[in-house]
Amino acid sequence: MIELEGVPELIDPVMVAAFEGWNDAGDAASAAVAHLDREWKGEVFAALDAEDYYDFQVNRPTVWLDGGVRKITWPTTRLSVVRIGGDKPRDLVLVRGIEPSMRWRSFCNELLGFAHELGVELVVILGALLGDTPHTRPVPVSGVTSDSDLARTMDLEETKYEGPTGIVGVLQEACTHAGVPAVSLWAAVPHYVSQPPNPKATLALLNRLEDLIDLRIPLGELPEDSRAWQLGVDQLAAEDSEVAEYVQTLEEARDTAELPEASGEAIAREFERYLRRRDGGGPTAGAGGHATEGGEPASYLRDTPGGRTRPPLTQRPESGTGPDTGSDEQPDEPADGTDTEAQDREPGSKGSKGPKDSSGTPKDASASGTPKAPGAPESAGTPDPSDPADSSGPSHPSDTSDSSED
Repeated sequence: MIELEGVPELIDPVMVAAFEGWNDAGDAASAAVAHLDREWKGEVFAALDAEDYYDFQVNRPTVWLDGGVRKITWPTTRLSVVRIGGDKPRDLVLVRGIEPSMRWRSFCNELLGFAHELGVELVVILGALLGDTPHTRPVPVSGVTSDSDLARTMDLEETKYEGPTGIVGVLQEACTHAGVPAVSLWAAVPHYVSQPPNPKATLALLNRLEDLIDLRIPLGELPEDSRAWQLGVDQLAAEDSEVAEYVQTLEEARDTAELPEASGEAIAREFERYLRRRDGGGPTAGAGGHATEGGEPASYLRDTPGGRTRPPLTQRPESGTGPDTGSDEQPDEPADGTDTEAQDREPGSKGSKGPKDSSGTPKDASASGTPKAPGAPESAGTPDPSDPADSSGPSHPSDTSDSSED
């Protein structure tokens, strides 16, 4: 039994989770949860035992100095609570961690134990995948669920995916079997610029989360960072005519595929979001952003997570080949019947799509060398909303372990 001391009774709580690694292309999903935690000043109240779920040779602990005293931060998953003020206050339970190396079923059961004790009404899991989508267009975000009733009531797609999955897919199914409503939101990150950070994809996930749970999220500097990121990628693409031509091809395919959606519901959603932000409507963070009881901040067990710095922009490597991912497991693919053979090839392999250099090697504006997500549609550049299914590709050392068969 999980006992939570010092955490007040929550109001209409929603759990929002993201995990670094295989399901987090461009760190877009984990950065979204980190943004929520930072903007609303969440304080950690629980952390899973790192010994139970992580291989420390894959996910190394970090040493840091605290007033001259050396301390160690262990790679794990942490939970924090924030209260959103306004006319209709509610609480968010933020789960931020790393895809575990082992014991996935126990990992999910422990998170569900917290959800049960806290009275969580909905679990939203954020993910990001690599796809054939141009960086110059709005980031496609797919919302999927395994619950047919939830799909109808929340205007989501019911997942039909079959194949390898990551912790996002496993946790969603665990929620479904436990009777906890669960939704996955997936952002498609351009495969040719996959190195983190990707503030544009993070912003798209937060906008979709706003619509899903009817909540106004303070965006801070994300819109400006998103514009700067796109400008930087524009400049990199302009330096190479073949890359620019490839991006134009993706733009034309995307525009053709989404032409019917250029009116109606899509425009209405954007207009409603604009009005909410202009009028300052919707719930906002209360003072301090903490979960409170009687107007006073609650007391929590603090646990300072380790941070990592990231380059502001990605760079195109000298060659089109990328590093070995260290895993035989391929990311999931949308179950849309599209041709996935070409998508499964590593960058630099024969027959890969995209612009090529004089030696026939595909060029990539990313320095990470992460392979494209298999199953991304070749024509439209948009993942099938029926199930993006964990296609982010490895982006952290934790991806080297094949833990899904725990």
